Amino acid sequence: MGRKRLSQGMIQVYTGNGKGKTTAALGLACRAVGHGYKVFIIQFMKGNIEYGELETAKKLAPSLTIKQMGRECFVRREKPDPEDVRLAQEALALAKQVIEGGDYDIVILDEINVAVDFGLIQKKEVLKLTDGRPSHVELILTGRNAAVEIMERADLVTEMVEIKHYYQRGIQNREGIEK
Repeated sequence: MGRKRLSQGMIQVYTGNGKGKTTAALGLACRAVGHGYKVFIIQFMKGNIEYGELETAKKLAPSLTIKQMGRECFVRREKPDPEDVRLAQEALALAKQVIEGGDYDIVILDEINVAVDFGLIQKKEVLKLTDGRPSHVELILTGRNAAVEIMERADLVTEMVEIKHYYQRGIQNREGIEK
């Protein structure tokens, strides 16, 4: 007898300028692993940064896998470095492989909306991913500035709205909270 699978996967989008998009996706991942589901997270435009979720994934492996697919520096929106484009394209190829493989119940494409917005990958490629997924695969797409067409394709869209943020007082990323 095989392991438990989702009877119907949905498409979720977490977007907006407020904090919490990745955090919400990670919370969902932890909840799913607790119920025996397998989760694969691809972090677009993130690399070589010691986020706490990477340590959590080690403890929850093989139920939770996280793959960073970027550099540790910020990507320039106006003129992305060719290396950033290459890494985003590799992340997209891995996403396609993981989704179509059907071994994972939940696939989280963290910051993919930003990768589209910055022109690192094409919106039509993301839409193809949503169309090509097995029916039991839940797909979560995070990042600011989600394209209208992606939001229309989704079953759930949550917009994080910033009301107030301590960054405005000069407080930087804190270990265990933002990273």
